[in-house]
Parts: sequence; C-alpha cells; structure tokens
Amino acid sequence: MLIELLSAAATDAAPDTEFGFIQAMEEGGPVAWSILAVMVIMSVGSFYILITKYFEQNKVMKEYRSNRAAFWRAGSLKEGATKFDKNSAWRQLVDDGIRAGDESEKMTDSLESHDWLHGTLARSEASINAKLAGGLPFLATVGATAPFVGLLGTVIGIYRALIKIGATGSASIDQVAGPVGEALIMTAIGLLVAVPAVFAYNYLQSRNRRIAAMLSGFSTDLQANITSHGQVKPAVLTSNSTQAAGKAAKTAPAAARPAGAAGAATPTKKA
Repeated sequence: MLIELLSAAATDAAPDTEFGFIQAMEEGGPVAWSILAVMVIMSVGSFYILITKYFEQNKVMKEYRSNRAAFWRAGSLKEGATKFDKNSAWRQLVDDGIRAGDESEKMTDSLESHDWLHGTLARSEASINAKLAGGLPFLATVGATAPFVGLLGTVIGIYRALIKIGATGSASIDQVAGPVGEALIMTAIGLLVAVPAVFAYNYLQSRNRRIAAMLSGFSTDLQANITSHGQVKPAVLTSNSTQAAGKAAKTAPAAARPAGAAGAATPTKKA
C-alpha cells in the first residue's frame, strides 16, 4: 500500500512535458522559425544549383567528345561548326574564331592580327567559363555562412535558457530543455546545410576546371587552323577509324603474300 502511494505521488510530481523538434522550435518563437526558413532556402538553392550545373556540365563535355572528330573531319570551319548545337559553348567558340579570323585578315600587321585572333578566342573562353561558374558563389556563400546562421539560433536558444533560469530561480531540466534543445537543433541544421554546399562547390569547381582545359586546347587548335588557312588540324581518331585500321593491319600480310606461296600451302590431290 505504501509503495502504491509513493508511486502515485511521484507520477503526480513529474511534469508531463513533450520534447521534440516542433516543441523546440516553438520555444524559439518567430526568431527560430525565421532562421529555419533562411536555412531551408539556402539548402534548396544549393541542391538546385548542384543538379542544374551538373547536367549543364555533362552536356558540354558530352558534346565535345561526341562531335570533336566530326568537326575536324569537315572540309571547313564553317561546315564543322554545324556539327555542334547552335547555342552550345563549342559553337560559340568556333563562331567567334571564324569572325576573328576574317577580321584579322584585314589587318596589315601580322603580329597585331595574331594578337587580335588570340584575344578574341581568350575572351570567348572567359565568357563561357563565367557562364559555367554561375551559381557557384552562392554555394560558397552558403558553405561559409550557414554554420554562423545556425550559431545565431544557438546563441538565442542559450540566451532564452539563461533568462528562464534567472526568472524562475531553478535550473531544472524541464525549464531549460526547450531552449537548449532549440540551440542544439539550430547548430545541427547549420552544419547540415553547409557541408553539402561545400562538397557541391568543390565538385562543380573541379569539373569546371576540366572543361576549361578542354576549351583551352580546342581554342589553341582553332587558332592554329585559322592562321594556317586550314592546313593544321589535330590528329583525331574515332572508334570506327581505329577498327578499320586494325582490320587493314590484319589483312595486309595476307594480301602481301606471294601467290606462289599461297598455292604451295594448298595441298594437291593425286590423280
């Protein structure tokens, strides 16, 4: 009987308080919800930029690998330009190179003509690289500031916990659990937003550097082709030409073999 009375008293004395994400955010009030909204916008924007830029980079690299051989096999640069999409980065570089080549022929100084062609292609590369880099500053900003935005929520949560302790004169867990829980949640959300943004920034930046190297090489080949009036072209081998060369190499010994040797190797029937 005594044990039952003690259990009932303990049950009545224990506060019936629920703790969770919603309760912790409600403890923070409008400030906590505002900080959460800002970090949600940061996170959604980061993933949007990651996905869109990934597919944009894939399109640029795939088009270069697929159409490079067909471009250089064309009879002229204008004919080869049609192998690329009208609004693609590679078509822009070719069109700018053709226009600069036509304009450079009007110059009397060969050195100035070369510099004009080189500068035009460099400006075209820079504009393409700038377009590919669009959105990356947002990722860098999110990666750098999201932890501090979360830290702001943490500071506000700790401040509210201290205010409760001072107002009630009690540091019991039921008084400070809400504000402290809000503070810890804000810290975690800030890290969850910042870490993917930093990874996305570094990943996309590395792919942009790879594309920049492709653009630089392609621009150099274009300049050499234009200044040589189509005489200089890079060595481009496709899978079909490689297979054809391999078949030709295999059939060459048989074709070069003397007819007598072929006949001697064939057994004759006796009458």
